[in-house]
Amino acid sequence: MNNARWLGFGLGILVPVMAMAGSTLDTVQERDSVRCGVNAAQPGFSALDDGGQYQGLDTDVCRAIAAAALGDATKVDFVPLDSVERFTALQSGEVDVLSRTTTWTSSRDTTLGMNFTGVSYYDGQAFMVASDLGVQSAVELDGAAVCTQSGTTSELNLADYFRTHGMTYDAIVFDAPEQAIAGFEAGRCDILSSDASQLYAQRMQLADPNMAVVLPEIISKEPLGPAVRQGDDQWFNIVKWSLFAMLNAEELDVTQANVDEQLGSENPDVMRLLGQDSDVGEPMGINHDWAYQIIKQVGNYADIYERNVGADSGFNIARGLNALWKDGGIQYAPPIR
Repeated sequence: MNNARWLGFGLGILVPVMAMAGSTLDTVQERDSVRCGVNAAQPGFSALDDGGQYQGLDTDVCRAIAAAALGDATKVDFVPLDSVERFTALQSGEVDVLSRTTTWTSSRDTTLGMNFTGVSYYDGQAFMVASDLGVQSAVELDGAAVCTQSGTTSELNLADYFRTHGMTYDAIVFDAPEQAIAGFEAGRCDILSSDASQLYAQRMQLADPNMAVVLPEIISKEPLGPAVRQGDDQWFNIVKWSLFAMLNAEELDVTQANVDEQLGSENPDVMRLLGQDSDVGEPMGINHDWAYQIIKQVGNYADIYERNVGADSGFNIARGLNALWKDGGIQYAPPIR
């Protein structure tokens, strides 16, 4: 491949990295779309609706980036990726950003040539068991057969949890979440283990959701968020501040419903957010109203959370850690000023 260089990612893995001409923003603007790597089928985060359109919290993050960079949230090309190919797709330039329920870890942040830009959802690994087993706690799982997905942090977390608790288990590993839930439903394993958010989505996909229950234990930290290639600070800043703009908007009570009214606000923080009193977009190479476009076309963080996984969705997942810092959670964004 004449136009590629190769990065060594540890463990003897070599991944081709395309030689990119110009900045990512230049490429995005010339193409007139953001190529966003997403999950193929995780309801609530990224899945096709009945009309064949991707919907979910992760896909709304992609739309926010397009609204900031191009002024149009619809200008996104969604690229479905499995857990194994997602990193190669980002590094090769197949996608401009990865927004695919991907956990921010030290090794991924330092050895894969990628930068995480923030946390769009604080998650944690859990266990789903067949209801008729009568299991009440994960400490009762000694000797269980556990379905999980390859190429994820779940595999490593399982080994750590069972070793720490002096238990054994039989790992049944699948390449895709659809295969894992099918294996669980068919009785190939007693337990399905993944991020709690994914388990809630998979439980709803069962023919009888009441056949399974998610146990209360959370065994890991899984901060999920968008990631970009290293080496392009401008694009890193655009993606990072697109997420921060939605969090700041929620904190300032600027919503998709009232953002036009808020253009007349005399609150200095609101004026800066909406580009009325400063142009914080200029250093990033984007329009002064970039945050307004995000909020108007996509919403603030509460808007995208509630409609995709919260109270306005079928999941009704409480905000928990994903509430703003002032509301008892840990979601926090630096100020726009």
